[in-house]
Amino acid sequence: MTGATRFDYDLFVIGAGSGGVRAARVAAGFGARVAIAESDRPGGTCVIRGCVPKKLLVYAAHFRDDLDDAAAYGWTGEATFSWPTLIANKDREIARLEDIYRTLLKTAGAALIDGHATLVDRHTVRVGGRSVTAAHVLIATGGQPFRPAIPGAGLAITSNEAFQLPALPGRVLIVGGGLIAVEFGGIFNSLGAKVTLANRGEQILRGFDDDVRRHLHDEVVRKGLDVRLHSNLTRIERRADGTLVAALTTGGRAELVEVDAVMFATGRRPAIAGLGLEAVGVALDAQGAVSVDEYSTSSVPNIHAVGDVTDRMVLTPIAIREGEALATTLFGGRRVAIDHRNVPHAVFSQPPVGTVGLSEAEAVVACARIEVYATTFRPLKYTLSGRNERTLVKLVVDEASQRVVGAHMVGPDAPEIIQGLAIAVKAGLTKDQFDATVALHPTAAEEFVTLRELRKVDSGN
Repeated sequence: MTGATRFDYDLFVIGAGSGGVRAARVAAGFGARVAIAESDRPGGTCVIRGCVPKKLLVYAAHFRDDLDDAAAYGWTGEATFSWPTLIANKDREIARLEDIYRTLLKTAGAALIDGHATLVDRHTVRVGGRSVTAAHVLIATGGQPFRPAIPGAGLAITSNEAFQLPALPGRVLIVGGGLIAVEFGGIFNSLGAKVTLANRGEQILRGFDDDVRRHLHDEVVRKGLDVRLHSNLTRIERRADGTLVAALTTGGRAELVEVDAVMFATGRRPAIAGLGLEAVGVALDAQGAVSVDEYSTSSVPNIHAVGDVTDRMVLTPIAIREGEALATTLFGGRRVAIDHRNVPHAVFSQPPVGTVGLSEAEAVVACARIEVYATTFRPLKYTLSGRNERTLVKLVVDEASQRVVGAHMVGPDAPEIIQGLAIAVKAGLTKDQFDATVALHPTAAEEFVTLRELRKVDSGN
C-alpha cells in the first residue's frame, strides 16, 4: 500500500483489457484503492475482437475439412453454413464474457468507470466529465490495427470489422503475411470465400522459424489460398456495383484484383491517442509504444504501462503476467519482473502452428553449434480420407549443453502440444531427457520424443 490518502485512488488503470483487469484485481486484493476506466467494452482486444472470437471462427472453419473427411469414416449427410448464425452465436458468447469481466472487477472491489480517460498531470486523470487523482497510473490501452496510407484505404476493413460483417464476402483480399493474415485467410477460405493473400515480404510469418514458414505456406496454398509474395497494394477503388478493385504490384508486375472485401492485416500499433502521455512527460519509443523498464515503469516514476501498449511482446498471457507483476511490485511487498524468454506462441492457421524457444536462425546466433531434428508426416486421421496434408515437427538443440532451445510444430493440435513442451524448454531439459521419455502412441506429440534425423549447423563465429 502507498498510504497516500491525499489521492482518490492508490491505482488508476486506463484500459480494461487482459493486462489492466489483472493488475486492477490483484492490486485490489492487496488492499489498494483501485479504479479502472474503459472507453469501449471490458475485456479488451483479446476477449472482444481478438483471440477469443477469432478462435470461435477458427472452430467454425475447421468443420469444412471435418465434414469432408467424415465420409471416409462412414458418415454421410448434407451440411450448410450460415455466417449470420455464427456471428450471432459468437456475439452472445462475447457478451457473456464481458459480463464476467465486469463481475470480476466488482467482486475484487475495483471501481469500473465507463469513458475515455486522459492524463491531466502525473497524478490526475479526467474521465467521464470528472477528474480523479491517483498515486499510481497504469496505461493498459493495448493496440489497434494499422492502416497503410494508400488511396482508398478507408474502403478496407481490419480484424476489428471482420468480426461484424453482415455476410461472408465471396472474394477477399487480405493484405499482410503475419499471424492475423494467415488466420483470417484460413477462416474465410474454409467458410467458402475465394481468398487472395498479398504479402510484401519474401515469405509469410516473418520472425518464425524458416521451416515453419515454408511448411505453412505450402499447406495453405494446397488448401486453396492464393498467396502472392513480394506483393504490394497501391490503391483501392469502389465501382458502382459495390465491387472493390485493388491495384497490386507483385514481383514487379501490376494487376487489378476484383474482390468484395479488402482486409488490412498489416500489423498493430500501440493505442495511445488522446491519453495525454506526451504532456506529462511519458517517453515513447520510435514506434509510439510506451517505454518502460523491467518493472513496467515509464519515464515518469508513478506512471506505468503493461501489455501491447508497450510493444514488448504482443501476447495476452504476457499482458496478464505483466499486470500481475506490476500490482505485486507496487502493493504486494516484493518486486517482480517478467521473464520474456521461452514464451510459447500459437498461430491458429489451418493447419495451426505452435512454437516455443529459439528458431533455427536465432539459435545459430546464440549457440556455437546446434543440432536440428525434424521430420514431416501425414497425420493418422487423414490416412482413411486421403487428405494430402503433412505435419512438421522440429527440435533445435544446443550441441554443447544438449539443451532443447527450440520446439516447433505445424499440424493439427500444434498449440496444445507445444504448451506442454514449453514447460520442458523453459526448464532447460536436454535432448537425452526428451529421448528417455516414453512415447504416447499413437499421437502426433510422440514424434518429439522419437526424433532421430540429425542435421548439425555451425554458427560461423
